[in-house]
Amino acid sequence: MRRTFMRLARTSGTNELDGTALLFRERRLYMRIDEMAGDIEEQLICLLKSRRFSLQLDETTLQDNDCLLMAYVRFFSASELVEMLLARRIRTDTKGATTFEEIRDYFEQNGIPMENIIACATDDAASMVGRYRGFIPYLKAVVPSVFTIHCIAHREHLVSKKLGLRLNHSVSLVIQVVNFIKSHALQNRLFRQLCEENGEDFDTLLLHTEVRWLSKGNCLQRFVALWDTIVAFMPDKEYGEKLIDAKGDIFYLADIFQKLNLLNKALQGKDSDH
Repeated sequence: MRRTFMRLARTSGTNELDGTALLFRERRLYMRIDEMAGDIEEQLICLLKSRRFSLQLDETTLQDNDCLLMAYVRFFSASELVEMLLARRIRTDTKGATTFEEIRDYFEQNGIPMENIIACATDDAASMVGRYRGFIPYLKAVVPSVFTIHCIAHREHLVSKKLGLRLNHSVSLVIQVVNFIKSHALQNRLFRQLCEENGEDFDTLLLHTEVRWLSKGNCLQRFVALWDTIVAFMPDKEYGEKLIDAKGDIFYLADIFQKLNLLNKALQGKDSDH
């Protein structure tokens, strides 16, 4: 942040901003951000005290390995559907009891009645939907009438991992080729040059990341878009022959995962109906 202010000062041609002033402004900026976040949270708490709402829970891990519990609340305010986010660090583990305690403690501290929760959506993890120790059984013990559902995007993601031996081999072949090109600087530069010479719309491939739901579909789509250039570029004749043999499967998977990505995107965002 401080370096950004220094560059801004040099760009504007002024030297009036010394290090102390920049540090003060940086701290004040952080304070303003905290004040704005606190004000938004207070407004949301006031709304949740007097309205029934649905709750959607998910967990994520930060870069420092801290676990963050994200809770999306959806409710009607002035005939408008509102969706807002609450986030809270989980102190210990991510068991169902711990997650429930975090939610219950937050609601009690802020005077939000648990009975205002009319529906709850989670993924299909055992810590959420386990019959005895999942979050949902703990919630239903307090709010018996709550309607619970599982996120179908998570289920679809799990099902899509089981492709069968033949299709899984084709995906593995794509990942091997992408890694071969992307992991070597020289190969990557030569591939970009060949893409430019062939007039391709793209000049680079996309890496596949297992934890990103849209990654596999995006990787396959880009691979198919650069198919001719990839086949021509591969120096290993065996790789080229394997790609040609698996062409039908690779193009089929690209189409399937494109549809799955469209489904995932349609299920997310404030205008979605899930």
